[in-house]
Amino acid sequence: MKIFGLIAVLVVGALLLSATSDFPDWRDKDSPANESPVSSFYIEKTEKLTKVPNMVTAVLADYRSYDTMFETVVIFIAGIGIIAVLRNFDGPNSSSIKRENNDEGGGLLARFTCSLILPFIQIFALYVVAHGHHSPGGGFQGGVMLGASYILAALAFGLSKAKDIFSERRTMIFAAVGIFIYVGWGVLCLLFGKEFLNYEALDPILPGDAKMARSHSMLIVEIGVAFTVTAIMFSMYSNLSTRGRLSKGL
Repeated sequence: MKIFGLIAVLVVGALLLSATSDFPDWRDKDSPANESPVSSFYIEKTEKLTKVPNMVTAVLADYRSYDTMFETVVIFIAGIGIIAVLRNFDGPNSSSIKRENNDEGGGLLARFTCSLILPFIQIFALYVVAHGHHSPGGGFQGGVMLGASYILAALAFGLSKAKDIFSERRTMIFAAVGIFIYVGWGVLCLLFGKEFLNYEALDPILPGDAKMARSHSMLIVEIGVAFTVTAIMFSMYSNLSTRGRLSKGL
């Protein structure tokens, strides 16, 4: 099986590398991406129509909001899949208090360093989420930073300490709440008489005009994305590092 897997990887890799010869040259002004009217529309019209200077976030959270919503759902399903495969609910060590108390994490230097830098990591992560539609960032990036901060806390102080803050139950609630925020915002657009995730419908309840409603709505859905990404990242680490026992992590 290992030989078959190696052959499959080599064949697929060779096919992918051979396809690179069809790519346009770097900075080619005549490439399909540059000639497409869609690219020109995003570049020229995004900020005028959405009041969002970061066109990447505008494309992800507005023009392509359906796709981003389902990407968030895929992340949630991936986390559920890892739990379904690895989680050991009835193993001898799954609820062992003695085992939990021996989950010591890193040494003194690691704990002291992490206690200093963790607040700054989390504050910056929140900034990335909140400011992602005006500068580089967004829910995925900020969520990864927040998830990494909890993983760092588990490595430094022990998984049991991190679970006191972000328990398994709380993690899954956060992940589900993120999905509900995103989907719920789309349903709210339907209730106001527009299409699903057509943010202009929310102009009556959001400050500013219809264009600003699109900007504010992008922030809301990015917060939902951040909830799910943060929770699933920590859940994946907790299960993978303990083989589903959720005790005595790395």
